[in-house]
Amino acid sequence: MIGILIFPDFQLLDAAGPISVFEIAARCTGKTTPGIRVLAANAGAVRSSSGVEMVARDFKSVNAITTLVIAGGVGVTDAARCEVTRAFVQRLARRGVRVASVCSGAYVLAEAGLLDGRRATTHWGRTREFVARYPKVKFEPDRIFTRDGNVWTSAGISAGIDLALAMVTEDHGEEIAQQTARQLVLYHRRSGGQSQFSSLLELKTPNGRFGALLSWARENLDARLTVEDLAERAGMSARHFARAFAAETGATPSKAIERLRIEVARERVEASREAIELVAEATGFRDPERMRRAFIRAFGQPPQALRRAARAG
Repeated sequence: MIGILIFPDFQLLDAAGPISVFEIAARCTGKTTPGIRVLAANAGAVRSSSGVEMVARDFKSVNAITTLVIAGGVGVTDAARCEVTRAFVQRLARRGVRVASVCSGAYVLAEAGLLDGRRATTHWGRTREFVARYPKVKFEPDRIFTRDGNVWTSAGISAGIDLALAMVTEDHGEEIAQQTARQLVLYHRRSGGQSQFSSLLELKTPNGRFGALLSWARENLDARLTVEDLAERAGMSARHFARAFAAETGATPSKAIERLRIEVARERVEASREAIELVAEATGFRDPERMRRAFIRAFGQPPQALRRAARAG
């Protein structure tokens, strides 16, 4: 039985995302009725921050929980202070139940003392506050999700889907997880070690005048993608293109392309066993040593170290 813990002003997708993953995975295994229960300190309708409500059972009514996923949201501060909620989470953890949080749901786990000495993450926007409040946590701000023993945490909102898919892999195997991801029409299932950040989103205006060009470049990283190549595709002179691109995005064309190459290369390094040389070729670095230097500049580690960390996580 999977329990989804919510509270007033929870984030709807934090709960609905994992629920959909577990529902579809159950169907992929041949079950017609997935064992999922929505739980709250008080039974009845619980209003999310969007105004949409979910109907929950109280903690006393369900005892056969094997996995508990705690949603986040703007109401998490009150939830983390709730003695009934903390006691419930602590009780399940003592029983060996797999417990997890989505986004700021990590505050509930931290207040319950379950993250002390453990690796954990949450939404990048809460990093400074979380680290200051919970210094005993081995905080990892740039991860999609973490697992430390029977305690799992994930980054902001949609990362709860990645966490749930990883749980499906553990419970039912890679094939069922892949079937579930395809049913959800996900491009791919992100590994826990993947960065929370997007190279395109780091630009000042990722969807501005050059948004389509950057999206095209991301799909063609094995091409040369020089300033002249990009300018030609944009229908501009190289000099005018370079000035206009930097003014709009806050980065030079070459730096933006390197960011894209690093991002895609990291995804492939962490999510596959593909040879580093092939990753470098496919993402336009050509030379593995050139890619290694770019990784060290960006992450402080070479590709092989990130691959080992992703497998360990």
